[in-house]
Amino acid sequence: MILREAKVLKSHGIQYIPDISTVELTPLFRGRPEISSEITTEEGRYVSGLCPTGAISATPFSIDLGKCVFCKECEFAISNKIRFTNDYKIAANKREALIIEAGSVNPMVLDANEMRKVIRDYFGHALKLRQVSAAGDNACEMELNASGNVNFDLGRYGIEFFASPRHCDGVVITGPVSENMAEPLQICYDAIPEPKLVILVGTDAISGGIFIGSKALNRSFLSKYPVDLYVPGNPVHPLTFINGILSLIGKNNK
Repeated sequence: MILREAKVLKSHGIQYIPDISTVELTPLFRGRPEISSEITTEEGRYVSGLCPTGAISATPFSIDLGKCVFCKECEFAISNKIRFTNDYKIAANKREALIIEAGSVNPMVLDANEMRKVIRDYFGHALKLRQVSAAGDNACEMELNASGNVNFDLGRYGIEFFASPRHCDGVVITGPVSENMAEPLQICYDAIPEPKLVILVGTDAISGGIFIGSKALNRSFLSKYPVDLYVPGNPVHPLTFINGILSLIGKNNK
């Protein structure tokens, strides 16, 4: 029995990722898009009509990763002008930084000038987070759970999810924030001691996604407090979340 189990473990290979900042994902992964500077107005209008969440602006052409559901319909329509790369480092600490313009090929990095100094002063060595699913569909929630598994091992950096907000340094929000979750989210936030972080994970949390405009939502919470990190994706990949967090607290300068 033991020999058989050992053979199974050997067949799985080494699952642990030693350096999460240098991993290369499959080309099939849908990450940071690259848009040709030669895209025409007509092409822009055509693909903007295909976008289910209004993430595409035709003039000037751009894709808002905060609204994008990464369905790749725009790439399928004009594959010679739009390409979703396998670059998973797409977190940002400014909402406008999620808007990818035509001709832009530069990697996305956090803006140090927009970062609150208190973040690295207080949270550079350890970070405890409370995750709130504000009407999420469990997609981003499962990926956040995966960030702590044996592959990604978020805990090795001193970053952990806790049950009680009173023992945490910030709140990680997933889901579009429904009316029913607006008050529980506020109660959770109020219970976290100062200073505290607000992190939005996933398209639904950042913009409302396909649910924006629904009468079932109440996103007023997001207009009350500054957001320290936006992590786009539908759902978010664990590597996107982990690298974003590490860049925010200064543990990953790559």
